[in-house]
Amino acid sequence: MQTYHIETVVAEEGILTIQGLPLHCGEKVEVIVKSHPPIHMNQKNLYPLRGKSVQYKDPFDSVAEEDWEII
Repeated sequence: MQTYHIETVVAEEGILTIQGLPLHCGEKVEVIVKSHPPIHMNQKNLYPLRGKSVQYKDPFDSVAEEDWEII
């Protein structure tokens, strides 16, 4: 069994047309349809800081020093 991969868009009323397959008339085929989830506007940029430069101010200073009591 030969596998062909074709991406296309579903037309009106759920009609799916596949053209350009290298098959002959009368050949038996199996059709499997996988849908891609839609990309919503709020999902486009899941990682807004990716690729941004990072600077650390005083990287070796104590953290939350005022939260500790010295006895």
